[in-house]
Amino acid sequence: MKAIIFGANGQDGVLLSKLFKEKNIDVIDVSRSTGRFRGDVADYGFVEALIKNHSPDYIFHFAANSSTRHEALFDNHQAISTGTLNILESVRQYCPNAKVFLSGSAMQFRNDESPIDEHAPFEASSPYSIARIQSVYAGRYYRTTFGMAVYCGYLFNHDSPLRSERHVNQKIVSAVNRIANGSNEKLELGNINVEKEFNYAGDIVEAIWILVNQDAVFEAVIGCGEAHSIKEWLEYCFKKINKNWNDFVVINPNYKAEYKILVSNPALLRSLGWHPKVNFNELADMMLVAV
Repeated sequence: MKAIIFGANGQDGVLLSKLFKEKNIDVIDVSRSTGRFRGDVADYGFVEALIKNHSPDYIFHFAANSSTRHEALFDNHQAISTGTLNILESVRQYCPNAKVFLSGSAMQFRNDESPIDEHAPFEASSPYSIARIQSVYAGRYYRTTFGMAVYCGYLFNHDSPLRSERHVNQKIVSAVNRIANGSNEKLELGNINVEKEFNYAGDIVEAIWILVNQDAVFEAVIGCGEAHSIKEWLEYCFKKINKNWNDFVVINPNYKAEYKILVSNPALLRSLGWHPKVNFNELADMMLVAV
């Protein structure tokens, strides 16, 4: 079997590639910056040639700018929206039996602070969510009109040692490690009372693999359904080095959080047999050790 992964150098792409190597699946890793196959998913000619020449069994679209900022408007439109159309049209023409996975996000739903499932309405609250929503509708169009196997997984917050410090969990872990080694730095954070999921990215890619290998469910929220606050993460990480987080953290009073709580209802996904293996504490331990 053969799989193409667009956005292969991100944490999801890297961990999915690792899973595939264990399963002896040939991976065509595509990235704009690194990897064997360099190219832009927004370039139709590149995508068309890649899919035509390799005739993959699976295609995974992770390429995106994870920022919800307005400044990332065109970058996200090109990577997510245009990239999705390029993939789907190329698959329709050259390998219509391939299974396509489109990465969605918890951030594209209306959030009323209750657990979000597949029936929650979309909300175009940022350029990022707009691109994600458009991608889903494109997937639905190709699935219903051409009978293609197009899946969408709405990913809730997930981390691993592969995360960059642009993400708050890794930002905290990295600072804790430096402080453990003698740094007296101050860590600036926003609203630490925000609650979200703390999934392990390795569990998430296993859920994706389960999703694309059945034909009863084509869209599913992917998350553990359990929320923790950033403050809990802070407390746990600093406790591991016997320090009081209050001595090292500065709260920015002007920071405006995008939500108070963001949590999934993963009942549908669990019905397919998926359950997370790594819990909140284990994820923190894993990331602290890896720094």
